[in-house]
Amino acid sequence: MRTPKQLRRVRRACLALSAIAAGSVCCIANAAEHVTLRNGFEIDCARREAIDGGRTRLIMLPTAAGANTSGDASYIDVASDAVIGVESFPDPVLLRPSSKPEAQASTELTPAEMHTMLAKAGTQHHIDADLLASVVKAESGGRVMAVSRTGAQGLMQLMPDMANEMGVSDAFRPEQNIAGGTAYLDQLLVRYHDNAALALAAYNAGPGAVDKYHGIPPYRETRAYVARVIREFNRRKTAAAVTKTQMAGLR
Repeated sequence: MRTPKQLRRVRRACLALSAIAAGSVCCIANAAEHVTLRNGFEIDCARREAIDGGRTRLIMLPTAAGANTSGDASYIDVASDAVIGVESFPDPVLLRPSSKPEAQASTELTPAEMHTMLAKAGTQHHIDADLLASVVKAESGGRVMAVSRTGAQGLMQLMPDMANEMGVSDAFRPEQNIAGGTAYLDQLLVRYHDNAALALAAYNAGPGAVDKYHGIPPYRETRAYVARVIREFNRRKTAAAVTKTQMAGLR
């Protein structure tokens, strides 16, 4: 039997190998966009529009269903050459208030709180916390109250039936959502023998689709999703390695 450490190594290796295959995946058309600026800022927007003066207008995503009643969308204008990266992502989430007061009181997590919850869930299921963080970013952008157009809820975007199956009574409670989403991802990793790319595809499109096509299904949304999670995972590992090297140099 493999130890938790060996499992983490296997899953990380699957991600690194999958990144090569997924790197050329195209993103879904008419999706929302994750924009990276030269100054390091990252912005999620509904779309971009070229305007006069060599500038680009970033149209912001709505923060609640029907919030934009005036017809004037919020936007940010930036220099066009300040945009150094654009990544599309499907099914942008909306922020909707929960009927539960206790859920409304916890609308955001600090990075430290998020890390603690992800590390705890990762330890329980022998899953790298950076993989969980990458899934959370792809699913909800870290928004506790996120709800997709299809009804998926919370940080790891659990559908109500799946939440119930995973023992999640309130998908807007971050610790419950992370625990349920991690348990489900663990089931998928076991099902696909620690092949993270297949597990991620199943998390997005369902195991039935992965089994039907004997691999990542030919859905642009799912292929883009897998590529996005893997790139974020590798970015986190690269950043951690750089930080470790820099800290070692200060000793």
